[in-house]
Amino acid sequence: MQPRWIGPTLTRSRNDLRRGWLVLKLRGPSQVQFWFIALVLGIASGAAAVAFKLGIDLIQRTVYGSDDPTHLHSFVAGLHWYQILIIPIVGGLIVGLVLNRFTEDGRVRSVADVIEGAALYEGRVEVRRGLASAFASLLTLSTGGSSGREGPVVHLASVISTAICRLIRADGITGRDLLGCAVAAAVSASFNAPIAGALFALEVVLRHFAVHAFAPIVIASVAGTVVNRLWFGDITEFILPRDTVLGFYVELPAFLILGLVCGLVAVVLMRAIFWADNLGSRIQFGLKIPASLRPAGAGVLLGGIAIYFPHIIGVGYETTSAALTGNLILSQALIFVVLKVVAVAITMGGRMGGGVFSPSLMIGAMTGLAYGIIATGLFPTVSGSGTLYALAGMGAVAAAVLGAPISTTLIVFELTGDWQTGLAVMVAVSMSTALASRLVDRSFFLTQLERRGVHLAAGPQAYLLGTFRVGSVMRATSDPRAAADKACWEMIEGGTYIDANATLEQAMPIFDKGAQPFIPVVTIGEKGSAPVLQGALFQVDALRAMNRALAARAAEEHS
Repeated sequence: MQPRWIGPTLTRSRNDLRRGWLVLKLRGPSQVQFWFIALVLGIASGAAAVAFKLGIDLIQRTVYGSDDPTHLHSFVAGLHWYQILIIPIVGGLIVGLVLNRFTEDGRVRSVADVIEGAALYEGRVEVRRGLASAFASLLTLSTGGSSGREGPVVHLASVISTAICRLIRADGITGRDLLGCAVAAAVSASFNAPIAGALFALEVVLRHFAVHAFAPIVIASVAGTVVNRLWFGDITEFILPRDTVLGFYVELPAFLILGLVCGLVAVVLMRAIFWADNLGSRIQFGLKIPASLRPAGAGVLLGGIAIYFPHIIGVGYETTSAALTGNLILSQALIFVVLKVVAVAITMGGRMGGGVFSPSLMIGAMTGLAYGIIATGLFPTVSGSGTLYALAGMGAVAAAVLGAPISTTLIVFELTGDWQTGLAVMVAVSMSTALASRLVDRSFFLTQLERRGVHLAAGPQAYLLGTFRVGSVMRATSDPRAAADKACWEMIEGGTYIDANATLEQAMPIFDKGAQPFIPVVTIGEKGSAPVLQGALFQVDALRAMNRALAARAAEEHS
């Protein structure tokens, strides 16, 4: 005699199988089709990342005459001073002409714009300006600029994603998922790090870990890595000595302190970039310098520094490798930290182009090495390798700058191929991000957006209001539920009204100031012309629209 529970269990199992078959039958083809698109997008984004890297190498070989761009600064040290000076100046001149021809603000598009596109523009970014920015960053990194290649590559991949979204007329959720696929493939191809690439897209760009986005993003990330490995082979960017292990668990508190130090260094780097950008704008407008000459001015400063310290040129992987292998002394590590911060600030403040990922890795590695030299010198009996501190510092500064502790930790592991040092890296990363996120708006990218008036750091409740135009939410004068014209005109004459092209973000403070249930909506023509009444924005309608948007975003993030 069979137990009583077997019958109901078999019934539930049959029902589950039937529902699973229906889902596969009805949704399967579209899901497979989407994964195929993700695969194609991953291959295209990976190819773009590889082409960008090869382009930098080709131009560096041409302008500097180096046979091995991975050891560029060693080669440049043997050039005449005037060659080192003039190359970044010429590069800056071309960058300035390109950016001021194809962008209205002379600003390079990078990761911050990708995050903004994901949050506010249904996963789309600017195509024409994005292509110009990629070319400008390519020239910057090839002619002496001190920045990183990953940011431009991420935006270039997002341009490819945007083109596909337009082709298939993707909705907001699909557009954001495809954007995540492009970013994941670009990062994984840049670093040969598929796990970190997928998590970077989710953690930094999409800013959620929804299950529906995970599979296609992983597919694209793996595709990007395969493209990289087909061209460059299965190698990591950095090779560490084999003694990068903890001397003893009592050493862990030293990595806690290292995390705090790296958090402060990351904040100094970010604020230096913003300060340099403000200073550059004041000098440009104060002296009435054409915007197209601003990058060339930065090139003069960079060339002057590179004459004596060629380590600042380009991505800086040679110096980073020297720090990770312990081939720098304490004074060199400290000097290079200061010089790299200055050089990155000049490059970014001069509107030359490039990203902050690679510079933060270099600065972090040298900060960690300097700290490690001191720590192992003070406590030699309980200390492990000094280069382990360089590895942990590399992850800690980068994580604080990017606001991405999870993916940055994994990138460090995959870059080095050393998984035995995870404990030290995680401790340092957690402390640095905890500290830095309280001194800036979460990360470098979100602080960039905050400076432009785009409030993404506080979450959807802060920025979704800016996505609604008043004209799309108001009740028109022809609406049966519209406000009385007389009451509207009385409020207009009293100075209370809002333009139809304004956003709910501008309207809500007006509701907060007064007790009125609605605000008259007008259109204003040329100067001196009377406003034309279009309708009224009711507070209840604004709140209802916001509630629907929050519900839709929550449903996407938890699906």
